[in-house]
Amino acid sequence: MHLLTSMFKKLNTVIVKHPKDAFLNQEHLSLEWEKYNYINEPDFIKAQHEYEQFLSIMKQHVERIEFLPASEGVGLDSLYAHDPVKFTPKGAIILKSGKKLRQPEAEAYKHFLQEKEIPILGELTGDAVSDGGDLVWLDDRTLLVGRGYRTNDEAIQQIKEMTKDFVDELIVVSLPHDRGEAECLHLMSIISLVDRDLAVVYSRLMPVFLRQLLIERGIKLIEVPEDEYDRLGCNVLALEPRVCVIVSGSPYTKQQLLYAGATVYEYEGNEISYLGTGGPTCLTCPVVRS
Repeated sequence: MHLLTSMFKKLNTVIVKHPKDAFLNQEHLSLEWEKYNYINEPDFIKAQHEYEQFLSIMKQHVERIEFLPASEGVGLDSLYAHDPVKFTPKGAIILKSGKKLRQPEAEAYKHFLQEKEIPILGELTGDAVSDGGDLVWLDDRTLLVGRGYRTNDEAIQQIKEMTKDFVDELIVVSLPHDRGEAECLHLMSIISLVDRDLAVVYSRLMPVFLRQLLIERGIKLIEVPEDEYDRLGCNVLALEPRVCVIVSGSPYTKQQLLYAGATVYEYEGNEISYLGTGGPTCLTCPVVRS
């Protein structure tokens, strides 16, 4: 089994969570959505329809889809299966979210991986906090880590130690304050790799050194306009090189991807993505890419 060191190679195994198991029911959503800082209250029925559309795209391309079960003590955000763990060639790193409400997800995830006999490399301890959305494989031996409100220096140190055998270069990317601590800004909010030489980016929030690094490495940048960034246009999931999924509502970004020779699938994602600020990369936790 080739565990993960890529954001764009062919996706073979993925972990997801269905909204019926994350949102539970409409009453639960009514009570919880504001606490979790959603833009509005999601519609439970519509969320399930959207998710089925999303899943149908996944099923065409991904051999093995594992579903996280409903779980006591975790909240609405557990829908975004990407964040509580990060996969490496030696197994999963169990993280601890910088969003306090999401911290119980790590333990539930750990039990799930143990049950499925999916290898675990290690877990963050002490004051370390990090979200999977801040960890981006630039290539097989290079890991970018966003340092922001969701990932701190202590976590970066621990991740560096855990990955030293297979990461030649761990590059820390300082993230901006942008809209503040309550908002979700991950490194993956501003960069999505679609192939080894193609990335979708929101350059306005990107440090100059990172933009230059990508260009120096021969990566063509598709620039997402501001209105499409707000609709999660920068959040692009690669199913294999130049085959990707986006939330509908970003026509310019979609067109640029098509010009670059990509195949683009879209799903309606108002309830499951836009309202909770979590696009297709957030909805999926890639375990194996080959």
